[in-house]
Amino acid sequence: MYETYGLFIGGAWRNRGVAERIEVIDPATALALGDVPSAGRDDAAEALDAAGRGLALWRAVPGWSRADFLHRVADVMLRRAEPAARMITLESGKPLAQARREWGLCVDQFRWYAEEARRLYGRIIESRAPGGRIEVLHEPVGIVAAFTAWNFPAVLAARKIAPALAAGCSVILRPSSEVPGVAMVLVDCLREAGLPPGVVNLLIGPVATTYAPLMEAPAVRKVTLTGSTSVGQQMLRDAAATVKRTSMELGGNAPMVVFEDADVEAVLDLAVPTKFANAGQVCVSPDRFYVHDALHDRFVAGFAARAAALRLGHGLDEATQMGPLINRRRVDAIAAVVAEAERAGGRVETGGVRPQTEAAGFFFAPTVISGAPDHAAVLAGENFGPIAAITRFADDEEVYRRANDNMFGLAAYVFTKSARRMREAAQRLEAGMVGVNSFALAAAEAPFGGIKESGTGREGGAEGILDFLNVKLIQAVA
Repeated sequence: MYETYGLFIGGAWRNRGVAERIEVIDPATALALGDVPSAGRDDAAEALDAAGRGLALWRAVPGWSRADFLHRVADVMLRRAEPAARMITLESGKPLAQARREWGLCVDQFRWYAEEARRLYGRIIESRAPGGRIEVLHEPVGIVAAFTAWNFPAVLAARKIAPALAAGCSVILRPSSEVPGVAMVLVDCLREAGLPPGVVNLLIGPVATTYAPLMEAPAVRKVTLTGSTSVGQQMLRDAAATVKRTSMELGGNAPMVVFEDADVEAVLDLAVPTKFANAGQVCVSPDRFYVHDALHDRFVAGFAARAAALRLGHGLDEATQMGPLINRRRVDAIAAVVAEAERAGGRVETGGVRPQTEAAGFFFAPTVISGAPDHAAVLAGENFGPIAAITRFADDEEVYRRANDNMFGLAAYVFTKSARRMREAAQRLEAGMVGVNSFALAAAEAPFGGIKESGTGREGGAEGILDFLNVKLIQAVA
């Protein structure tokens, strides 16, 4: 299924003749989907050369023309939406409905940044020098190296490519080797829309031959990552050697606070499908559920009953509500978190095991755990899987203290009917994004990102293009 594509360097696909191959697995069956070429250091060097030539071409294209191109990309993506969604499902395992929504979010990114390309305004500042004028201009930062994770293989790439192109940069995309086909489809949409050669290049392969050459290259002026905190920390260290601009969207461990005035059934209607979307492999997924004493028992019982009723299966089955984890390592990691929670005193209300009916793939049952102490990994760390850890609280100050006592600060959620509490919680919770009676945080028009060890910079919104621009000041005196 990968024969048409491969590596994409200098405007051309490169597949046959690449000796090293990477096998791609369908996580719902644990069977091979096919194999893709693995880039070597020579391929990375060619991609860097091509990106340099592409940058010289693309930065000279006026913003309005870049905008027209990005709209053409969105048009192509709409025409190719269904096969793209199927590729997302096959490689990542998520249900087809969720894959379709992800592709739609990609289209939004290109539409939004098409218009941002028209709005790269500078400004004039009155000069103190007689006859002088100060101009502030925005210029493309240069070649961008973009590294993306496997959990949202399309939209994570789009969040990086669309603003980079709008800003006038060239891009080398290096996606996760577990979901290469999705990146190939996205890049081919750019090709079909008429992207000049070298402006976007695609490398797939191991750290030694893809990551290392890009991080070492002085020509790469910005790196952008969606990945784990540990990977981001290493990337920041590596970027320091050549003082590259960085933006990092890293791990999360989102708290969700349910106050005593919340409507339990309405909250469950939203929280259960959100928690188990993409099998919980979502950086902004609610992980830690702090529920007021007055509602705790009802909430736990309702959450467990709804979780147990979810239908697991292959994502291509339209009836599937939750698919598999991405690989066997994730299954083992989730099982270890459950076991540690039980040893610490937590109670498994439902799930906690691999379902026997789906033994062939990398499935884990939707799991609800109550009563675990705050130091247990199920509450203290990013689980990145289908585990809802529910704990109780008695008063507002207690819950704010416990929710904020964490290294992560990506997203947080609060559910209440009180306008006062809505405002207070949004201010008190330490996170880059706070959802109040809502989980809808990701939108092309809004800045997405975290604080603390959840990262730096923002993707989306008017803020998202700024990390791809240099600011230049010109003081001119007549």
